[in-house]
Amino acid sequence: QVQLVESGGRLVQAGDSLRLSCAASSPTFIVYAMGWFRQAPGKEREFVAAISYSGSNTIYADSMKGRFTISRDNAKNTVYLQMNSLKPEDTAVYYCNANQPPDTYWGQGTQVTVSS
Repeated sequence: QVQLVESGGRLVQAGDSLRLSCAASSPTFIVYAMGWFRQAPGKEREFVAAISYSGSNTIYADSMKGRFTISRDNAKNTVYLQMNSLKPEDTAVYYCNANQPPDTYWGQGTQVTVSS
């Protein structure tokens, strides 16, 4: 079982930067690929970014490429999402995900609101 706790979400203005963190409880954090997803009001949850267990491979949704950066610190059991040049359409609840098939775990989410 992996418990994930996201933090760092808050109200910001368009163009601002924000870094989200996701702390994992599992001592086997290193074996999990980690990802960030988001869900805006009235919309389905969508993929944002993912990072391999070692951190050597990353993948992003097209709309986030060049603005968002995912990283992880396996010594701290933490994954990060650096978000730059934020836009109002980035407003959503951001969720952390730990995945090693067949297991997948979700955090409770952290709210990011971008005002215009």
